[in-house]
Amino acid sequence: MPPAEPAPPAGLSYRDAGVDIDAGDALVERIKPFAKRTMRPEVLAGIGGFGALVEIGKRFREPVLVAGTDGVGTKLKLAFTLGRHDTIGIDLVAMSANDILVQGAEPLFFLDYYACGKLDVDIAARVVQGIARGCELAGCALIGGETAEMPGMYAEGEYDLAGFAVGVVEKDRIVDGRGIVAGDAVLGLASSGPHSNGYSLVRRIVADANADLGAPLGPATLADALMAPTRIYVKPLLALMRDTPVKGMAHITGGGLTENVPRMLPPGVQARLERGSWTRPPVFDWLADQGRVGEAEMLRVFNCGIGMAVVVAPEHEARATRLLAAAGERVFRIGTIVPRDDAAPAAVVV
Repeated sequence: MPPAEPAPPAGLSYRDAGVDIDAGDALVERIKPFAKRTMRPEVLAGIGGFGALVEIGKRFREPVLVAGTDGVGTKLKLAFTLGRHDTIGIDLVAMSANDILVQGAEPLFFLDYYACGKLDVDIAARVVQGIARGCELAGCALIGGETAEMPGMYAEGEYDLAGFAVGVVEKDRIVDGRGIVAGDAVLGLASSGPHSNGYSLVRRIVADANADLGAPLGPATLADALMAPTRIYVKPLLALMRDTPVKGMAHITGGGLTENVPRMLPPGVQARLERGSWTRPPVFDWLADQGRVGEAEMLRVFNCGIGMAVVVAPEHEARATRLLAAAGERVFRIGTIVPRDDAAPAAVVV
């Protein structure tokens, strides 16, 4: 009998090229319970299909969709350094959910995009669990997303995130700031820290100072202060809008107080914010001191302790403050709306 022919060499697989389909399938199964907890009655079909199906509830008369997208930025670099992946997903949801909230929208659903060089199912599951927790805090459904494993695109152990939120508001209840007039009150809702903005500067300061991230800072550590997840203001502010007229809102993200507050103002008025009218968390003083960052730069880069600004008429200030405080927010009267000359800035801190 002639000798058997040698078996032909095995062809390359996708796994040989660095993409593990089985790991991706395992991640989907891991995150399904997290997503299930976020479901809303409007969701007809969520994770698993090529697209998710969501209907707009019949309680809306003239529904207007409001959409927003964002990422987490270089705060991810700190998450990699510290091995903290459990709350970065909350940051992701917060950046989009808070953005659409300021126009009066109730977030309906959220989708995420998770990209990496090599998929670590455990780390990815922790990230998505945080995303689901953020969706719970925002009251929106996590209806799907995309996990992209792209060998050679990212450094080992690193990933990137993006998120997309869609909400709905009645057409006659859109908050656009057009009714803001001189004499209105500017309320500030406390932030939990730098949230997800200014981290290229944060990381430069930490590196230049050779800072010990485990060092005490206030009641926690520097790492805790820098990694505190972005506060999600959706439920308290939706409840406020159902009870009390809200004229304008500004989510204090990149650009800080001096560049975000003007975005809600109509022509002819200025937000005059009073320095020292709110409590500034210790992390901002640490950043200013260690980085020798001037006050004007601090105010145009960081939220400096105010994550959301809300404008109400003076007769509604006391009730709005009381309702927000009862919902767990720290509320400060941070300023007043005054008349503005054309050449004057739209927001000043005095």
